Amino acid sequence: MPTTDPRIDAYIEKAAPFAQPILNHIRALIHEHCPDIQENIKWGFPHFDYKGKSHFSLASFKQHCAFGFWLAGAMKDPKGILQLEEKSAMGSLGKITALKDLPSDKIFATYLKESIRLADEGIKAPKAPKKAEALPMEVPEAFRKALAKNKKAQAVFEQFAPSHRKEYLEWISEAKREETRTKRIEQAIAWMAEGKPRHWKYQ
Repeated sequence: MPTTDPRIDAYIEKAAPFAQPILNHIRALIHEHCPDIQENIKWGFPHFDYKGKSHFSLASFKQHCAFGFWLAGAMKDPKGILQLEEKSAMGSLGKITALKDLPSDKIFATYLKESIRLADEGIKAPKAPKKAEALPMEVPEAFRKALAKNKKAQAVFEQFAPSHRKEYLEWISEAKREETRTKRIEQAIAWMAEGKPRHWKYQ
Protein backbone atom coordinates (compact mmCIF):
# COMPACT_ATOMS: atom_id res chain seq x y z
CA MET A 1 0.00 0.00 0.00
CA PRO A 2 1.33 3.48 -0.84
CA THR A 3 2.20 5.87 1.95
CA THR A 4 -0.25 8.76 1.80
CA ASP A 5 -0.38 12.04 3.67
CA PRO A 6 -3.73 13.01 5.23
CA ARG A 7 -2.94 16.64 4.43
CA ILE A 8 -3.22 15.81 0.74
CA ASP A 9 -6.54 14.06 1.39
CA ALA A 10 -7.73 17.31 2.98
CA TYR A 11 -6.32 19.39 0.12
CA ILE A 12 -8.26 17.34 -2.45
CA GLU A 13 -11.47 17.46 -0.40
CA LYS A 14 -11.29 21.27 -0.36
CA ALA A 15 -10.58 21.52 -4.09
CA ALA A 16 -13.27 22.53 -6.58
CA PRO A 17 -15.51 19.63 -7.77
CA PHE A 18 -13.98 19.69 -11.28
CA ALA A 19 -10.48 19.33 -9.81
CA GLN A 20 -11.04 16.40 -7.45
CA PRO A 21 -11.12 13.59 -10.06
CA ILE A 22 -8.03 15.10 -11.74
CA LEU A 23 -6.06 15.28 -8.50
CA ASN A 24 -7.11 11.78 -7.42
CA HIS A 25 -6.27 10.28 -10.81
CA ILE A 26 -2.79 11.79 -11.00
CA ARG A 27 -2.09 10.87 -7.39
CA ALA A 28 -3.08 7.25 -8.05
CA LEU A 29 -0.90 7.06 -11.18
CA ILE A 30 2.10 8.38 -9.26
CA HIS A 31 1.78 5.74 -6.56
CA GLU A 32 1.10 2.97 -9.08
CA HIS A 33 4.21 3.63 -11.13
CA CYS A 34 6.52 5.23 -8.55
CA PRO A 35 6.09 3.09 -5.39
CA ASP A 36 8.95 4.76 -3.49
CA ILE A 37 7.39 8.22 -3.67
CA GLN A 38 6.63 10.00 -0.39
CA GLU A 39 3.81 12.53 -0.15
CA ASN A 40 4.33 15.95 1.35
CA ILE A 41 2.82 19.43 1.51
CA LYS A 42 5.12 22.33 0.61
CA TRP A 43 4.10 25.93 0.01
CA GLY A 44 0.52 24.89 0.63
CA PHE A 45 0.10 22.31 -2.12
CA PRO A 46 0.91 18.60 -2.72
CA HIS A 47 4.43 17.49 -3.48
CA PHE A 48 5.72 14.00 -4.13
CA ASP A 49 9.26 13.50 -2.86
CA TYR A 50 11.78 10.97 -4.08
CA LYS A 51 14.99 10.32 -2.19
CA GLY A 52 14.25 13.27 0.06
CA LYS A 53 13.75 15.81 -2.71
CA SER A 54 10.68 17.24 -4.45
CA HIS A 55 10.06 15.29 -7.62
CA PHE A 56 6.48 15.98 -8.70
CA SER A 57 4.03 18.69 -7.66
CA LEU A 58 0.29 18.98 -7.98
CA ALA A 59 -1.94 22.00 -7.46
CA SER A 60 -5.55 23.05 -7.86
CA PHE A 61 -6.66 26.57 -8.71
CA LYS A 62 -10.07 28.15 -9.31
CA GLN A 63 -10.37 27.04 -12.91
CA HIS A 64 -7.52 24.63 -13.58
CA CYS A 65 -5.06 22.17 -12.09
CA ALA A 66 -1.31 22.01 -12.65
CA PHE A 67 1.15 19.14 -12.49
CA GLY A 68 4.90 19.60 -12.44
CA PHE A 69 7.89 17.38 -13.20
CA TRP A 70 10.81 18.92 -11.32
CA LEU A 71 13.19 17.37 -13.85
CA ALA A 72 11.12 18.38 -16.87
CA GLY A 73 14.04 20.25 -18.44
CA ALA A 74 16.15 17.09 -18.53
CA MET A 75 13.43 14.64 -19.60
CA LYS A 76 12.93 13.11 -23.01
CA ASP A 77 9.69 14.31 -24.55
CA PRO A 78 8.81 11.96 -27.45
CA LYS A 79 5.14 12.94 -27.38
CA GLY A 80 5.81 16.68 -27.18
CA ILE A 81 3.63 17.14 -24.11
CA LEU A 82 5.99 18.97 -21.77
CA GLN A 83 5.62 22.72 -21.45
CA LEU A 84 8.76 24.34 -20.14
CA GLU A 85 7.78 27.98 -20.60
CA GLU A 86 6.16 29.61 -17.57
CA LYS A 87 6.14 26.20 -15.93
CA SER A 88 5.88 27.74 -12.46
CA ALA A 89 2.40 29.03 -13.26
CA MET A 90 1.00 26.43 -15.63
CA GLY A 91 2.90 23.28 -14.75
CA SER A 92 4.69 20.85 -17.05
CA LEU A 93 1.42 19.76 -18.69
CA GLY A 94 -0.19 23.17 -19.09
CA LYS A 95 -3.63 24.04 -17.73
CA ILE A 96 -5.58 20.91 -16.80
CA THR A 97 -9.33 21.51 -16.61
CA ALA A 98 -10.59 17.93 -17.08
CA LEU A 99 -9.26 14.36 -17.22
CA LYS A 100 -9.31 14.56 -21.01
CA ASP A 101 -6.56 17.19 -20.85
CA LEU A 102 -4.15 14.61 -19.46
CA PRO A 103 -2.05 12.30 -21.63
CA SER A 104 -3.18 8.68 -21.66
CA ASP A 105 -2.34 6.65 -18.57
CA LYS A 106 0.21 4.66 -20.59
CA ILE A 107 2.01 7.78 -21.80
CA PHE A 108 1.81 9.46 -18.40
CA ALA A 109 3.34 6.35 -16.80
CA THR A 110 6.21 6.44 -19.27
CA TYR A 111 7.02 10.04 -18.33
CA LEU A 112 6.74 9.32 -14.60
CA LYS A 113 9.19 6.42 -14.90
CA GLU A 114 11.54 8.49 -17.06
CA SER A 115 11.65 11.15 -14.36
CA ILE A 116 12.44 8.56 -11.68
CA ARG A 117 15.16 7.06 -13.88
CA LEU A 118 16.84 10.45 -14.20
CA ALA A 119 16.76 10.92 -10.44
CA ASP A 120 18.30 7.47 -9.92
CA GLU A 121 21.12 8.46 -12.27
CA GLY A 122 21.70 11.69 -10.38
CA ILE A 123 20.59 13.86 -13.30
CA LYS A 124 19.55 17.38 -12.44
CA ALA A 125 17.36 19.74 -14.45
CA PRO A 126 19.50 22.07 -16.58
CA LYS A 127 19.58 25.69 -15.57
CA ALA A 128 17.64 28.01 -17.83
CA PRO A 129 19.92 29.92 -20.19
CA LYS A 130 20.53 33.49 -19.21
CA LYS A 131 18.54 35.90 -21.33
CA ALA A 132 20.05 39.01 -22.77
CA GLU A 133 19.47 41.81 -20.32
CA ALA A 134 16.59 43.93 -21.52
CA LEU A 135 16.11 47.61 -20.94
CA PRO A 136 14.21 48.32 -17.71
CA MET A 137 10.47 48.74 -18.14
CA GLU A 138 8.91 52.10 -17.46
CA VAL A 139 7.00 52.30 -14.18
CA PRO A 140 3.48 53.70 -14.77
CA GLU A 141 2.90 56.99 -12.98
CA ALA A 142 -0.09 55.66 -10.98
CA PHE A 143 1.98 52.73 -9.79
CA ARG A 144 4.89 54.99 -8.92
CA LYS A 145 2.61 57.19 -6.77
CA ALA A 146 1.12 54.15 -5.04
CA LEU A 147 4.59 52.86 -4.22
CA ALA A 148 5.58 56.24 -2.79
CA LYS A 149 2.69 55.97 -0.33
CA ASN A 150 3.78 52.55 0.92
CA LYS A 151 7.46 52.57 1.86
CA LYS A 152 7.50 48.85 2.69
CA ALA A 153 6.14 47.87 -0.72
CA GLN A 154 8.49 50.33 -2.41
CA ALA A 155 11.50 48.84 -0.64
CA VAL A 156 10.50 45.32 -1.68
CA PHE A 157 9.92 46.40 -5.28
CA GLU A 158 13.34 48.04 -5.45
CA GLN A 159 15.01 44.94 -4.02
CA PHE A 160 13.24 42.57 -6.40
CA ALA A 161 15.18 40.90 -9.19
CA PRO A 162 14.45 42.52 -12.58
CA SER A 163 12.31 39.52 -13.55
CA HIS A 164 10.03 39.99 -10.52
CA ARG A 165 9.66 43.73 -11.19
CA LYS A 166 8.84 42.97 -14.82
CA GLU A 167 6.11 40.51 -13.83
CA TYR A 168 4.31 43.18 -11.82
CA LEU A 169 4.81 45.90 -14.40
CA GLU A 170 3.54 43.73 -17.26
CA TRP A 171 0.51 42.64 -15.22
CA ILE A 172 -0.43 46.25 -14.53
CA SER A 173 0.32 47.50 -18.05
CA GLU A 174 -1.74 44.71 -19.67
CA ALA A 175 -4.94 45.88 -17.95
CA LYS A 176 -7.21 47.35 -20.62
CA ARG A 177 -9.61 49.16 -18.31
CA GLU A 178 -8.63 51.87 -15.86
CA GLU A 179 -10.68 50.17 -13.15
CA THR A 180 -8.82 46.90 -13.67
CA ARG A 181 -5.47 48.69 -13.65
CA THR A 182 -6.32 50.41 -10.36
CA LYS A 183 -7.34 47.13 -8.74
CA ARG A 184 -4.13 45.47 -9.91
CA ILE A 185 -2.03 48.28 -8.51
CA GLU A 186 -3.79 47.98 -5.16
CA GLN A 187 -3.26 44.20 -5.16
CA ALA A 188 0.37 44.55 -6.18
CA ILE A 189 1.05 47.00 -3.36
CA ALA A 190 -0.59 44.68 -0.82
CA TRP A 191 1.40 41.67 -2.00
CA MET A 192 4.71 43.51 -2.12
CA ALA A 193 4.14 44.94 1.35
CA GLU A 194 4.17 41.27 2.42
CA GLY A 195 7.33 40.60 0.41
CA LYS A 196 5.50 38.53 -2.22
CA PRO A 197 6.45 38.32 -5.91
CA ARG A 198 3.71 38.43 -8.55
CA HIS A 199 3.42 34.63 -8.88
CA TRP A 200 3.86 33.78 -5.20
CA LYS A 201 0.81 31.49 -5.26
CA TYR A 202 2.55 29.10 -7.65
CA GLN A 203 5.85 28.86 -5.82
